[in-house]
Amino acid sequence: MRRLGLSLGLLVVGALVLSPVIAAMGFDPLPGDLAVGLGHSRLAIPLTYSLCASMGLTLLYYVMKG
Repeated sequence: MRRLGLSLGLLVVGALVLSPVIAAMGFDPLPGDLAVGLGHSRLAIPLTYSLCASMGLTLLYYVMKG
């Protein structure tokens, strides 16, 4: 149970860390991404890309850890 909690926590933290990096790359929004419009500007938060990248890095970490 503790390992599952650690994995989910690592996944969420990784998504939060990777979100600005992926947003700077300028990918098109996927379903599940948040989009906020403020006046004439629009902010898209790429949750789907971030979660996928974080999940991939988490799996890579566990494979490399052995």
